[in-house]
Amino acid sequence: MVAAASVVVAAGTVSGVISATGKGPDAPEARPVSSGSPRPVPLPAVPSASPSATSATVSASPSVRPKRSSASASGSPQAKKTTVSARLYRHPASRVIDWVRAHPGDPRRPVIESRIADQPAAVWFADWSPDTVTARVRAVTSGGAAEGRVPVVVPYAIPGRDCGGHSEGGAPDLEAYDDWIDRFAAGLGGGEVVVILEPDSVAQADCLSAGERAARFASLARAGRVFKEADPRARVYYDAGHSGWHTPAKQADLLRRAGAASSASSDGVFSNVSNFHGTADEIAYDRAVLDALGGTHLGAVIDTSRNGNGAPADGAWCDPAGRTLGRTPTLTTGEPRIDAYLWVKLPGESDGCKGAPGTFSPSYAYDLAR
Repeated sequence: MVAAASVVVAAGTVSGVISATGKGPDAPEARPVSSGSPRPVPLPAVPSASPSATSATVSASPSVRPKRSSASASGSPQAKKTTVSARLYRHPASRVIDWVRAHPGDPRRPVIESRIADQPAAVWFADWSPDTVTARVRAVTSGGAAEGRVPVVVPYAIPGRDCGGHSEGGAPDLEAYDDWIDRFAAGLGGGEVVVILEPDSVAQADCLSAGERAARFASLARAGRVFKEADPRARVYYDAGHSGWHTPAKQADLLRRAGAASSASSDGVFSNVSNFHGTADEIAYDRAVLDALGGTHLGAVIDTSRNGNGAPADGAWCDPAGRTLGRTPTLTTGEPRIDAYLWVKLPGESDGCKGAPGTFSPSYAYDLAR
């Protein structure tokens, strides 16, 4: 039995990832959005697909569980060569990139640069900003198109986000949210893009009344349709929580009501955002969710940014020790029905224990990467 650590480590989703914020409509910049220190939400324990220790063994590879770097003659650790996806887009601004540029002589820099900063990661839109969101999304998608690569974007502005917890925020109501979604869709363009639609919005819906839940799910179903109508090449994925949370049957029932089973709005589900559950656990869980959902067109994507050693046995969620990078981002997993391994959470950005939420911690990044 594995207790869920937190709601996707929900506050980590606001404070601990790249977020596209704009200084102006034509000058987007990726920056984490600070928030208060996150706190876990108690969740029922459910059986995981396999023990974390087992999943860590299954999911590990030379590029997943890096050994400690050896010291060079100068005493600086040597960067371990990793494969960077030729297809996923690396947004050119983030706190880890800023740190790498600002610390050329830091002995940790080669490892952090090659293992984290050089990897493509998701770009988050975590503020309700109707006046600028179209231009900011367009800047990201056009940047990917110019390089012939696929960006990953995360709309995160649903009303009632994080059940009013430390990641609260978003649009003032669903009518405003629907308008924000329309404007977001207008920036998608016509190229390939992966949309991670509203982490926590489905798995963490139990705090809503039945009427509020139905209204949220209707807006989420609408959002998927709007995105796919605006850009037929967009791939939209819905929130499946993670393998230590709801049972697959319960999660599939929630997802179905949110539109995730419909080809008009959905390409499948995502799991493990900002969490640590092993890749093998997530593959088994996601397939069970997809089986319960039905629909042969559906696939799943998994956040592998920090899951190389699986979830901590004690359920720790805030920058826990002993974690490592998971599989590098790719759109080619070799696993049936698993469409991608993505870094939705940017490794090295704190959940709130190694530093203020959303700040980049080089020591934490180095511990994850070496």
